Amino acid sequence: NYLDAAKRERKEETSIKSVELIKELDGWLKYNLPENLLGKIWNGKYSGQKQKWFVMKFLGEDNEINVKTKVPEFLEWKWIDIDEITSIAVNFKLNIYKKVKEQIKEIVN
Repeated sequence: NYLDAAKRERKEETSIKSVELIKELDGWLKYNLPENLLGKIWNGKYSGQKQKWFVMKFLGEDNEINVKTKVPEFLEWKWIDIDEITSIAVNFKLNIYKKVKEQIKEIVN
């Protein structure tokens, strides 16, 4: 089940437990790695990702968030406005973040 996988990933990557599911975003979002990263990350096994996204509301306090997990995937975190999300995305994931931003804005407006 995709929601169970999302919950597991969220907890593994951020330690966050206190959330409420708002909505599963429509469809799948895909990206391909740029040529300069092919064969260099993910042990060369993958050329991109197909992702399922969920919108969740964080109900906890900031001290619940911990990205220094057993196998860290992030150096740091910060809260940003949804309008800023496309300005911080790496180029090869920009289209995903544009679609996520559009769908989230439809939900919260």
